Amino acid sequence: MLFPVRTTVGQESLVVDILSKKIKVDALPVYGIAVIPGLKGYILIEAQDELNVRNAIAGTPHIKGQGIVKGSVDIKEISVLLESKPLMKSIKEHDKIEIISGAFKGEKAKVMRVNDAKEEVVVELLEAAVKIPVTLKAENIRVLKE
Repeated sequence: MLFPVRTTVGQESLVVDILSKKIKVDALPVYGIAVIPGLKGYILIEAQDELNVRNAIAGTPHIKGQGIVKGSVDIKEISVLLESKPLMKSIKEHDKIEIISGAFKGEKAKVMRVNDAKEEVVVELLEAAVKIPVTLKAENIRVLKE
């Protein structure tokens, strides 16, 4: 069974690291722990029952409140979050994006061209004095919602 556990937002990976070490040392009956990218502030723990999860998370830093949200969840409920979406399919010309790494980190830009084969985009920085095309890897950008 899968149990969602509430954590501090941004600390999900740290909690998983702490729990995985604790589970190995204490030989706790937990089958798996997962961080789901689209699920901020939560991790999923697979175990036989809720008691095993409560024992595993007891005293772990960055666990919020009681930890377990509402008992177990069915895999069908979270299947949408587990499906991988092709990165290049979500980027289109004229999309507004934010650069999330590299020299222009934090800058907003507009997509001018998309190169699916190389997984690159050519963008124009919105706040630049001179409009110069910049080629970036698609993993270094985030599409902004209109």
